[in-house]
Formats: sequence, C-alpha cells, structure tokens
Amino acid sequence: MTEVRVPTLGESVTEATVATWFKKPGDAVQADEMLCELETDKVTVEVPAPTAGTLGEIIAAEGETVGVDALLATINAGEAAAAAPKAAAAPAAAASAAAVDVMVPTLGESVTEATVSTWFKQVGDTVAQDEMLCELETDKVSVEVPSPAAGVLTEIIAAEGATVDASAKLGVISSGEGATAAAAPAAAPAPAQAAATAGAKNAPSAEKMMAEKGLDANAVAGTGKDGRIMKEDVMKAAASAGSAAAAAPAPAAQAPRAPVSADDAAREERVKMTRLRQTIARRLKEAQNTAAMLTTYNEVDMTAVMELRNQYKGEFEKKHGVRLGFMSFFTKACVHALKEVPEVNAEIDGTDVVYKNFVHMGIAAGTPTGLVVPVIRDVDQMSFAGIEKAIGEKGRRARDGKLSMAEMQGGTFTISNGGVYGSLMSSPILNPPQSGILGMHKIQDRPMAINGQVVIRPMMYLALSYDHRIVDGKGAVTFLVRVKEALEDPQRLLMDL
Repeated sequence: MTEVRVPTLGESVTEATVATWFKKPGDAVQADEMLCELETDKVTVEVPAPTAGTLGEIIAAEGETVGVDALLATINAGEAAAAAPKAAAAPAAAASAAAVDVMVPTLGESVTEATVSTWFKQVGDTVAQDEMLCELETDKVSVEVPSPAAGVLTEIIAAEGATVDASAKLGVISSGEGATAAAAPAAAPAPAQAAATAGAKNAPSAEKMMAEKGLDANAVAGTGKDGRIMKEDVMKAAASAGSAAAAAPAPAAQAPRAPVSADDAAREERVKMTRLRQTIARRLKEAQNTAAMLTTYNEVDMTAVMELRNQYKGEFEKKHGVRLGFMSFFTKACVHALKEVPEVNAEIDGTDVVYKNFVHMGIAAGTPTGLVVPVIRDVDQMSFAGIEKAIGEKGRRARDGKLSMAEMQGGTFTISNGGVYGSLMSSPILNPPQSGILGMHKIQDRPMAINGQVVIRPMMYLALSYDHRIVDGKGAVTFLVRVKEALEDPQRLLMDL
C-alpha cells in the first residue's frame, strides 16, 4: 500500500483545502496521473499518483482542510492490471512516455499575470528541449517559454489571448521514447474527455464565496482544471466588480466615439491594444493626474560637444570598442546637474521626500511594441565608455524584447531623446515616481547672435518636465542651466564646475 500525502505547498503556506477528487475508491490509476486538486490562499496544487495501482481509501474528502504532509488517500499497488481492460490499451511505446507540464516561467518582481500572445507550436508537433514553444506578454516585456523537455506537444491549455497567472500551466509535453507514437492516439479521446469533465465542480471555497458576495458563476472566469472556478477567481471578479461600481458615478475618462457610417466602418480595422500599450497609457495618465507637472525649456549650442566628439571618436572606438555618441555627454551633464539640484533626483513617499545618493538613469527607447525605459544603474560611477556600452546593450535588448522587469525598475531620473525621430520641441511626461525627465530634441542649424555677430550654430532645444510638488521653479531652471553649461563647455565636467 502506498500513501498519498499533501505535497509542499510553497513558502509560508501551511494548509490547503481539498477542492476536487478526480478518482474514486476502486479506480485504476497510473503513476503521475492526477488524483486530486488542492487549493491554497494563492495557488491551486495538483496531486499526482506516486505509483500505479488502484485507489484505495480517500482519507481527506472534498472541502476538508489539510496540512502539509497530511495523508490524503492510499493506493493499492499491483492491482491496476485487473482494471486495465476497462480502458483501451495504448501502444506499448506510449508506456514509456512521460507527461511534462509546461509552466509559466518567472515573470519578474510584482508581475502576477501575463497574456499568451503566440504559440509557435501546435498540438502534435515534435519539439526539442529548450525550443521556443510560445511567447507571453506582460505589462512591460515579452517572455519566451522554452520546452522543458524533448517530445511531442500533446495539449495546449492556455490558448492565444488567454490571461494566465504566474503559476499557471500552459501545456503538456509527452516526452520519452513513446512520445511520438502516443501523440496521435492521445488527441482522439479529447472530445470525450472534455464532455466527461464539462460538469466538473467548482472549488468548495469558491462556491461559498460566490454565495457570500452574490456573484453569478457565469460572471466569474475559472482558471482551474477544465475551467473550474477557484477561490482566487472569485476574489478577482469581486474586486473588478467593486472597482467598476466605484468608478460608475465618475464621468467617463474617454470621450464617446463619434458616429461612423456603415461604409467607413466596413473599411476600419479594430486591433486590441497590447498589454504594453495599455500599461503605457495608464501610467502616463496616472502621471498627469498625480504630479503637479510643469515643463521648463532652454536651448544648448552643441558646437563644443560635436567638435570634441569628432576629434576623439576614432580613437575612442578603437580603444573601447564602442562608438562615442551624444547620449554619454547628456548623461554626464545630467549627473553633474543632479548633484547640485538633488530634489530633481528625489521622489515623494507619502509626506516624506526620499533623496537618492545615487543615479539610476532611465534611457527611454522606442521599440516596435511601444516605449520602454531600461535603467542604467549607478551611472554616476561610470565612464563615458561604460555609459555608451550600457546604452547600446540595453537598446538592443529593448528592441529584441529581451529586457527583464528588473532592468526597467528603480530609475531615479529619465532622459528621452525625441530628436532621433525629428522632434524639434516637446514636453515629456514624468515616469512615476520620478520627479524629473529631460527631453532632448533635434539638432538644427540656426542663426545666433554671438558677441554682436550673427553666426550659424547647431542648436538643440531642451525640456525638463518636473514635479512641482517637490521641485521649485528655481531648482528646475538651475538644473537645466547646469546641463546647458556642461554641454557648451564640456571641460566643466572634468573640473566638476
């Protein structure tokens, strides 16, 4: 006799509720076949059979609360053979195939869900270990999901467009020698299996909570096995309903769409916003609603920087293996100015002002899916070459969608270069909770009056948007003047003037 016990539930989780038993006493079970499902405060845990045999006694019934390592049931080993004729025998090769779950990988700090954007494989396809199976999209980054084993993709659980949590199962791979042979027969029973499980019961705790909150089961999206509604699904639905109710009396944030003729409607194309674009829209609007945002402008003569760059760019690239651009000069100039006006590098936390004795510089980068802001940490400790290398590396990773969440968090100040797209002047929007962002623009030859003479100089408009709750006008203007002075006379950076 083999005991079936509660598996490890996760850090600090000590108990769970038995949600559903998939087998009854006397049923034949195979090794690793799902016996029951447990529900904790945060996740759902499936309990596989530790061995093949016949399910004996169920110790913990559905709805019971059990602790870690508690006895759930017993399996009588060696008795599965008698029940084997009840099921169609799979090819002998299939016996050597093992089911491997494809799970959502780590998404990053504070990221709890993602959307399945693309499946690169279909059910029945052969896959190699570490081959890309699908791509997930979170609020900020795309995450590729590699195959955990070589074999055949036998089931896709989360289809394209589905939203999954950080611990969800995406699919199943049949690995081992019999995987290929088992793939085709495995797909056939799917309709019958789906019909058998269509009436699967929701988690008891979910049923109780829906009754308490007066929610209809049809209004709750289930994320459990076969669409079963779990406790966390009810909590999420209740929170959404509460948010909608609270927001109902407020005026609509978006103006109603203008009437469209039938002819025009037939020529329109409606595309759902990506999660990244939705997050960008939400954060930018939050910044406008939260901060007392103001922008001050100045202009800088780029002659000195351009001459210095032209003089040393060949030697610089030969020695450091990276081109000398303008961004390292602007980054150095901002670091220099932030030392004199530290409130621009600070943030508000409740009724406190948090001053940062370091500079983690965000460098805004445009990508095919939207604007992202990778962060270069401790940029105040870096050389020109180190800054240029970091900017180049982060930019490539941003365009390829390879940035992690950690690489886009913790910035204290941001630089946005709209000039690369031809912008002559604009007002950048703050990147909360930061208190300042510098907007760079196009370098344009303009006539300037210098020492009583009209001369043509390469000029650039600069814009500093800042949070007026923490940064006064004097501080903002001083910051921008210091940036201007450092760029027009780069030697000041060396002399710390």
